[in-house]
Amino acid sequence: MSVLAVYHIKGGVGKTATSVNLAHLASAEGKTLLLDMDPQGSASYYFRIRAPKKFGTKQLLKGGKHIEENIRGTDFPDLDMLPADFSYRNIDIALDDCKKSQKRLNKVLEPLGDEYRWIILDCPPNLTLLSENIFHAADRILVPAIPTTLSLLSLEQLYAFLDDIGRGAREKIRIFFSMVEKRKKLHAELMRSMEGESGVLNTSIPYSSDIERMGIYRQPLTAAMPGSAAAKAYQALWQEIKPLLPN
Repeated sequence: MSVLAVYHIKGGVGKTATSVNLAHLASAEGKTLLLDMDPQGSASYYFRIRAPKKFGTKQLLKGGKHIEENIRGTDFPDLDMLPADFSYRNIDIALDDCKKSQKRLNKVLEPLGDEYRWIILDCPPNLTLLSENIFHAADRILVPAIPTTLSLLSLEQLYAFLDDIGRGAREKIRIFFSMVEKRKKLHAELMRSMEGESGVLNTSIPYSSDIERMGIYRQPLTAAMPGSAAAKAYQALWQEIKPLLPN
């Protein structure tokens, strides 16, 4: 089992679109579970899935059968989802009451390795106890970054947080540029300035109205429009990150 977290401390950088498309691509190569961990539930919306009425934060953190009974299949073979619930907005309070609270998510996910080759986490934008859980549980942390000054500043804040956690958390990070408009001089300059830096992937995802239309199609772009430039960029991103994940 490999766990890939798509994470950034900022919102609006393309985390959910990345999670949804990579999960779809991963499912073509092995059984995949997408965990929507954002209380806003955007990934769940794309797949037309709602959390069951009796599922929420308490059931998530209990794990075991409480997880298995609430996983839902999608319209795509070998792609399952655990949908988000609005109660996740209070997940840090619940985690604080758990033993070994920093590693609770790791304990929850571990039994799922018998069934799933890939687990992809669509993460909420924050720096909290849940974030620490995600960093411990993930084999890799994929960070979409818009090539702007403020976005890159937030990366420095993320690295500082990871250094506080320690235990090799920073080494798990892989950054790719998202929502790129190459006609913008600033985007091009900032991307050039980070070329060849450790942890920065070669693939970038363009700013595209096709990605925005995922909300209309309510399915991955790689399924709805696999020949589009943005879908091909997600395909390239998956091929770049996949070898960095444990088999």
